[in-house]
Parts: sequence; C-alpha cells; structure tokens
Amino acid sequence: QVQLVESGGGLVQPGGSLRLTCVASKSIFSMSHMAWYRQAPGNERELVAIISSGGSTNYADSVKGRFTISRDNAKNTLYLQMNNLKPEDSAVYYCNDPTRALVQGTSWGQGTQVTVSS
Repeated sequence: QVQLVESGGGLVQPGGSLRLTCVASKSIFSMSHMAWYRQAPGNERELVAIISSGGSTNYADSVKGRFTISRDNAKNTLYLQMNNLKPEDSAVYYCNDPTRALVQGTSWGQGTQVTVSS
C-alpha cells in the first residue's frame, strides 16, 4: 500500500500563503510523477499541479502563477507553495501518483485542510 501523508494546511486570509508537504513511499516517489489534488465539499477531486520525476511541472489554470509544486527526491517529499490565496482555493488537498490515481478504488492519504476566509 502506498503511504501518503499530507500536512501544512490551515486557516488563512485572502492573499495569504501556505506551504503544503507530502511524504510518500520511497519506491513510488522516486520513480513517478507526483501531483497535488484538491476537493471541496460537494465537488469532484480536481488536479491542481503535477511534477515529473525530473522536475517538469504543469498547473491548473485556476492556480497558475500563484502555486508552485516542487519535490525533494532524496527525502521522498512533495511540496506545494500557495501564494495569493483566494476563497475558492478552500478545499482538502491530497497528493498522489497521477497514474495510480486513475485506478478505481485507489488509496489516498488523509489530506490537509486549507481554508481561505476573512
């Protein structure tokens, strides 16, 4: 079973910043793309950002220019730096291998809650 542990969420005001962290199993993290997803109440889980094993990145249009995904392969750790946060960014954030995420019934971590509110 893949180990995925997210942390770093919290309550911030609009315009604020947070940095999320994800620690994953070494065997998975070192050989795959990794991605951040988010899910707000009543909504489908959506892809936020993705990074290749070599560091190439892509972002959802809604977060482009505000969020930065990065990884430390030696530490099996994924990061998401979130700047200029907006209320619509409020969601539970999850990390996963995007290929594995396509599998029905795949395992996810507990996620970390991000709330952006005045």
